[in-house]
Amino acid sequence: MISRRDFLQVSMAASAMVGASGYGNWARLAAQQALTQDQLLEFDTFGNVTLMHITDIHAQLKPIYFREPEINLGVGEARGHVPHVTGADFRKMYGIEDGSASAYALSYNDFSSLAQAYGRVGGMDRVSTVINSIRADRPDALLLDGGDTWHGSYTCYQTEGQDVVNVMNALKPDAMTFHWEFTLGSERVNELVENLPFAALGQNIFDAEWDEPAELFKPYKFFERGGVKIAVIGQAFPYMPIANPRWMFPEYSFGIRDQHMQEMVDEVRAEGAELVVCLSHNGFDVDKKMAGRVKGIDVILTGHTHDALPEPVQVGETFLIASGSNSKFVSRVDLDVRDGKMMGIRHKLIPIFADVIAPDPVITKLIDDERAPFKAELEEVIGTTDDLLYRRGNFNGTWDDLICDALISEREADIAMSPGVRWGPSILPGQEITREDIWNVCSMTYGKAYRSEMTGEFIHVILEDVADNLFNPDPYYQQGGDMVRVGGLGYRIDINKPQGERITEMTLLKTGETIDPAKTYVVAGWASVNEGTEGPQIWDVIENHIKKEGTVKLNPNNSVKVVGG
Repeated sequence: MISRRDFLQVSMAASAMVGASGYGNWARLAAQQALTQDQLLEFDTFGNVTLMHITDIHAQLKPIYFREPEINLGVGEARGHVPHVTGADFRKMYGIEDGSASAYALSYNDFSSLAQAYGRVGGMDRVSTVINSIRADRPDALLLDGGDTWHGSYTCYQTEGQDVVNVMNALKPDAMTFHWEFTLGSERVNELVENLPFAALGQNIFDAEWDEPAELFKPYKFFERGGVKIAVIGQAFPYMPIANPRWMFPEYSFGIRDQHMQEMVDEVRAEGAELVVCLSHNGFDVDKKMAGRVKGIDVILTGHTHDALPEPVQVGETFLIASGSNSKFVSRVDLDVRDGKMMGIRHKLIPIFADVIAPDPVITKLIDDERAPFKAELEEVIGTTDDLLYRRGNFNGTWDDLICDALISEREADIAMSPGVRWGPSILPGQEITREDIWNVCSMTYGKAYRSEMTGEFIHVILEDVADNLFNPDPYYQQGGDMVRVGGLGYRIDINKPQGERITEMTLLKTGETIDPAKTYVVAGWASVNEGTEGPQIWDVIENHIKKEGTVKLNPNNSVKVVGG
């Protein structure tokens, strides 16, 4: 008798052979630049349950350019495995042709030229068209939002998230979980969540004082779809008080809470759940480890690390689905659930090519209405760029270089530090930079640009701490974003060394001298988690710098030497 695990593996292999992952078809069509909406949305309907997954939208309601990472290093057991494979290696792994639209959507090479050919991606009105198409095929499909939704734009900041909430409500999600949303402040988050017309989930969101589950955020919700009793369990970002300011949400605590997750899985199974879905904002490597520790989860819809993978990753009997970021993709997952068990899976990562997928006019009007009061501010041109501006990767992108240059210049500093956040669209060479573009890479509720004196020893401690958050071989200790971006400072990093030994050869670039542990340096930065930080807002710092430059021209940044990747 075939085991369930063997059955699932056979099902996945058969799906791959007939293109049922859906990926192969658009990859081949993309090579001919002959994409149509029907081809992008084509799907061989399967089983009796459909899930739709979107995550890490970061308030990007309009189409954008978005370059995937060049450097995404894995350590320990993750080394050499997706999502820690990029560029040509990634394309080879999935059979992607160079120059195709799939190469443009999923890797970074030749990005500027391919962007000219294939255009912008994303836009929630295009996402709506995809969702409507899937619902026409499978009317009771579940739409699940992985969080990092109410954060990351000028209008989201100005409306305290209301613009994105209004647009998302119109798409009619069934559930969501959370991360950056909490940086609106718990009072505002509570207000928004209380009025949501769908489930706000987080089995790991606890009342900090009583160390018990927070009443506002339910651990799970049941759905009856396709004759199947489905439990969706929420998993919010576990490291909120470390990665973001604790003082903004003092009544809440988080954590991975594997034991509680197992209890929730066991509880929903005891209540008759035939399919268990985890809607997670852990990050891919954390979810991969959790899948090996918590038994009984059929599908993890993973978020936070912005990975876009054209095929599911299997851990035991659990499948991980990674759906990218910035409204660039929608995942469709069809499941065959019989006799209380998931017996087969088909998946398609649908790229939202904005020039191919027609916008939903209802959502277009809603987005435009939300943006209308801010139109003049959004569209004001601040400068232009000669260089491709991008962020996304373990170390500095060119947007980060520009931000660091602005901090050093405007704040009269020796060294600049910018957080290793993953969000932020790209700008093509020759493109105008608007105020909206600036806010898209720095909008947050604690964006003041500090100016401080730090010893060389303290700078080293900061770099080591952030490096351990990123390169600790145990995913459960990877508690931040990517590496802090630096300007005016060079260093060598060996990612395989233990904490305290990774960072060496620190150099002050303007003089070429070695950083002296006992000497004091002027450091400018932003996004400090400390309450009461003083300084101008980072978007004003960047805007002033770009206005003075007129046209942005960046020198190649070779200041960080990476060893062990």
